[in-house]
Amino acid sequence: MDFSNVADNLRESFRVLASGRASGELRELRGVSIASAGVTFQMFNAAFLSGPVTSDAELEQRILLASMHFQSRGQEWAYWVCNDWMKGAVRGRSQKIFGKFGLRHSVDLPGMVAERLAPPRRALPRLDVRRVCDVTTQEAFCAVGSICFNVPFSWFREVFETNAVWERFAGYVAYVSEEPVSTAAVVIDGRTAGVYNVATIPGHQRRGYGEAVMRHALNAVRTDHGIERTILQSTKAGYALYERMGYRTVTNVSVYST
Repeated sequence: MDFSNVADNLRESFRVLASGRASGELRELRGVSIASAGVTFQMFNAAFLSGPVTSDAELEQRILLASMHFQSRGQEWAYWVCNDWMKGAVRGRSQKIFGKFGLRHSVDLPGMVAERLAPPRRALPRLDVRRVCDVTTQEAFCAVGSICFNVPFSWFREVFETNAVWERFAGYVAYVSEEPVSTAAVVIDGRTAGVYNVATIPGHQRRGYGEAVMRHALNAVRTDHGIERTILQSTKAGYALYERMGYRTVTNVSVYST
């Protein structure tokens, strides 16, 4: 059940972010996991399915539980759904069902797994890659993220501003001539490492920076923890690169937001 590795690590990454903030909240409801950072950026106030869904009524119940949680706190939020939890025809009707609760479909992200990385197909650039460990690198990580994901810097910073986040959310920033140009982050869950926040500033793309910083981060995981198996959720822009790096699609993650 490869898809469970994607679902579990994705949920764990949000737990790490939520637990690192005073406003964060973790809850386990019936068939629903809540990992909310309690921030303005609704994508980080998250709900997840935590087990199989076999009927429309069951899916509606799990959406309602999450909706009641966030409504009682007055928070905008998002449901991150690994579609393989939904059985049969429920999956085909799911977008309509989420819409009944005011959740619009935001994006589909292929969930991918690599047992180990394939070697690079080209020489990668030499970059100054620094692990996020202080205010300067935190600010650089957030600056790249806010530009690449098209959200206000203040929203991104609110999620990542506490030092506790970086104890398990291992972030890396790549610099060219002291300019931060690319990022990647890794969250370890058991014997799987999840890759997140792979981003490169427009104007510096298609130069191998994203692959270089990502390989740097995963090499550190392999050296420090002996972990080879990695997962990620791909954007359309990154899909071909990840396939070349040895990843294969095992599921799809749909994101619905208020």
